[in-house]
Amino acid sequence: MPLNDHPLRYPLVNELHARPFPTLKSPCSVAFLALKAEGPVAARNRAAERAHLIDLLDRHGAAHPQPGATHWSGEIGRHMLKWESHTEFVTYTVFSDGVPERPFDPASFDVFPQDWLEQAPGRRVTSILLRVEPSRGEDEVHDQIEDWFVGESLAIAHAIERDAIIAGDFRIDPAGHARFSVFTNDGIGTRRIGRVVQRLCEIETYRAMSMLGLARVRALEPDMARIDAELTRLIGTMRDDATRSEDTLAGLLSVSAELEDIAAQAAYRLAATKAYEAILRERVAMLREERFRGRQTFGEFMMRRYDPAMRTVRAAEARLAAMSARAIRVGELLRTRVDVERSAQNQALLASMDQRADAQLRLQQTVEGLSVVAISYYAVSLVGYLSYPLADAAHLSKGMLLAMVTPLVVLVVWWMIRRIRKRLH
Repeated sequence: MPLNDHPLRYPLVNELHARPFPTLKSPCSVAFLALKAEGPVAARNRAAERAHLIDLLDRHGAAHPQPGATHWSGEIGRHMLKWESHTEFVTYTVFSDGVPERPFDPASFDVFPQDWLEQAPGRRVTSILLRVEPSRGEDEVHDQIEDWFVGESLAIAHAIERDAIIAGDFRIDPAGHARFSVFTNDGIGTRRIGRVVQRLCEIETYRAMSMLGLARVRALEPDMARIDAELTRLIGTMRDDATRSEDTLAGLLSVSAELEDIAAQAAYRLAATKAYEAILRERVAMLREERFRGRQTFGEFMMRRYDPAMRTVRAAEARLAAMSARAIRVGELLRTRVDVERSAQNQALLASMDQRADAQLRLQQTVEGLSVVAISYYAVSLVGYLSYPLADAAHLSKGMLLAMVTPLVVLVVWWMIRRIRKRLH
């Protein structure tokens, strides 16, 4: 019997091979562009991004990607284009044979037409000019690096078992691009060159994307400081009895709501920053760097320049979580205080109700006594009318007869009212 495959089996396997490394020959040049749409990821217009890609392909008469594709590669004129759609951004990488005579010539970026760039459905996160050429010895590489990059921020290292020398200063040149160089040794494979180039582009892209988290926490710092001060003030009001607990609770609810709103707005960016940071560190580790003439490596550059920014993001995230936890604890203490105060109020209310019940009982007993008198008065009158015929037969006056009957009537009325009250209770 044939096996029934899961409907996603082939698509998921193909996803593992969806973004192969490019195969590049030295010398070559690379122009890289990463665009990020404004607003939240949920509002991202992927159809507009696809239309933007197709516009570029149509200018060169290239084939279109499949519907719903998240990556595409093919020739556009005498260049090779690789397009990828990621969670938050899209990237365009153009590979060209040979290198321009002028190092990092801005004209290399002219493969992206100016009007096409102006119509991009997003903003530039980063753009890179990358130069790959054969190494002509460490001395010449050293001289070229000194001419091309800013020495104070230069990162340079032997990479992948000393098959290549990589360099970059993570600065933006006057044309608006970051610059990287790869010097290849003899015998290096085309796939290995492609892996080095792609990892350098990924390092710069994920560095830029993760730094968005730093911008977000810096924007949140004034609000966090204000909320922290307000939370401290509310905690202080709990130690005195001048402020009503209900007023403190209302202020705490307002602060907690604002704090949760800030945390919800920053949650995605902080989580994305953490993910991008992890990817960047993996890409740096994959370079398998060795020191070049005592200069700092890419890993050391990240440790000195990049790690403080990420520690700031993590500290802000921890501070936000601590403030939320503190607001929760304060809320629990305040609710306990309110419950205790309400319990005391309830006890006072019950005591007042007991006093009123006692007063009502005494009043009821007084009323019962008066009711015995009133009922007895009418009962004696009725019994008198009934007993008047007997007065003549007994040779008694009416007054004497009423005097003799009255105690008996009062006693009977009292006994009946007492019995009725016992039945009701």
